[in-house]
Amino acid sequence: MREILGKRRRLLSRRNDGGPELLEAALTFATQWQWPVLPGAMADQRSTSRCTCPDPECTVPGAHPFDPGLLAATTDARMVRWWWGNRPASPIILATGGTAPCAVSLPALAASRALVALDLQGMRLGPVVASPTRWFFLVRPYSMEQLGELLYAKDFVPGSLRFHGEGGYIALPPSETGRGDIRWERAPLPGSASPWVPDVEAVVDAVVDALTRTGVSAPEL
Repeated sequence: MREILGKRRRLLSRRNDGGPELLEAALTFATQWQWPVLPGAMADQRSTSRCTCPDPECTVPGAHPFDPGLLAATTDARMVRWWWGNRPASPIILATGGTAPCAVSLPALAASRALVALDLQGMRLGPVVASPTRWFFLVRPYSMEQLGELLYAKDFVPGSLRFHGEGGYIALPPSETGRGDIRWERAPLPGSASPWVPDVEAVVDAVVDALTRTGVSAPEL
């Protein structure tokens, strides 16, 4: 019995330590794909619903920048190795915009149903990142002016549709956050150069159309 408990503790410790998997992923994002990344705040080990940042009401424990701040995001391999060498379990945070993709996100249930509708339409999508609560469709970088014109032209846009552009961020796989694991719902092709991503207009048009036609509910989350 002691041996079994000991093995279980070691397995849990390895899971919490992150190990080389997080470092390898962070290096791929930064050096191969030229996506600026940085380590995120971690969930409190005593209570994963709480964050290690100073905000006791943090709504995204372990899934946001804290120390260092978002402006420190980099593609430099030496910095990435130093960060995850000292904080091997830290979530990987992508600074969206600039040389990196932006994202459009929906609550997980609405996003999963919209994705089925888009597949039936033959819509070509790029990588899709899934958290337990929201899914993120990666898109090409866009400006606030471009986004404003896009939304202005729409008769209806779900209030739960969120945009992660210049100055924003999302957590990338295989991060572990206070709300659960971050994973690929649609993974980039292995060994590829920087993954292809569609224009924001195409994704927003298709998602809004899919939600409207299928009557999928997208609550404010």
